[in-house]
Amino acid sequence: MTGWLTIAGLGPGDPDLVTPEVTAALAQATDVIGYVPYVARVAARDGLTLHPSDNRVELDRAAHALRLADEGRRVVVVSSGDPGVFAMAAAVFETLEAGPAAWRTLDIRVLPGITAMLAASARVGAPLGHDFCVINLSDNLKPWETIERRIRLAAEADFAIAFYNPRSKARPDTLDDAFAVLRATCRDARPVLFARAVSTPDEVLDIVPLPDARGAMADMRTMVIVGSSQTRIIARPVGPILYTPRSAS
Repeated sequence: MTGWLTIAGLGPGDPDLVTPEVTAALAQATDVIGYVPYVARVAARDGLTLHPSDNRVELDRAAHALRLADEGRRVVVVSSGDPGVFAMAAAVFETLEAGPAAWRTLDIRVLPGITAMLAASARVGAPLGHDFCVINLSDNLKPWETIERRIRLAAEADFAIAFYNPRSKARPDTLDDAFAVLRATCRDARPVLFARAVSTPDEVLDIVPLPDARGAMADMRTMVIVGSSQTRIIARPVGPILYTPRSAS
């Protein structure tokens, strides 16, 4: 049997947002590898082995996947959202680069998925409708000083900003620190979207001005999007629309 490795995005949560090509790859797989809650989203079936693992063993998980594919297994490594956005695609390629030469001959594909960032933006309108950037607030793999500098520079450039991994039990103050940098740099009341568990039954959306934004409004299931100075709110009886016009300077 000829093995292959597919790195796939499962989208933000709603099964309807999993792409057909990801569904097809999972149907052909002999092994699915990933972080525990993501593997739990894949239905068990005969002929499929599920390999859930902890969130902080990305390189070990990648090496496991490459070894199985090299042995002739059909392997799918799953991430939520898109696998190339703060997820497993980079970890697999980092491991591939440092690994045995034989791994470089493997059939490896990356299948995109709908990110939490794009799902959250779509839920409220188009806050990412003009120039924006994406920053991961986790300091597990980079120092806080680097994160802080990137936030300040993004605010100075007047990007809308999407924050991944905004706050956790181990990092209770990270998002408040980010908001402090933004308030000091922006000095305005631009809107901030808190979008929790987008596309799932637990979805909660909240929009507040930057001066009122607090870290306690988010957890690790929350996508935080901070508008630019040009981002606008259209008030409607059924709920506001948040958007950044493409004509913004």
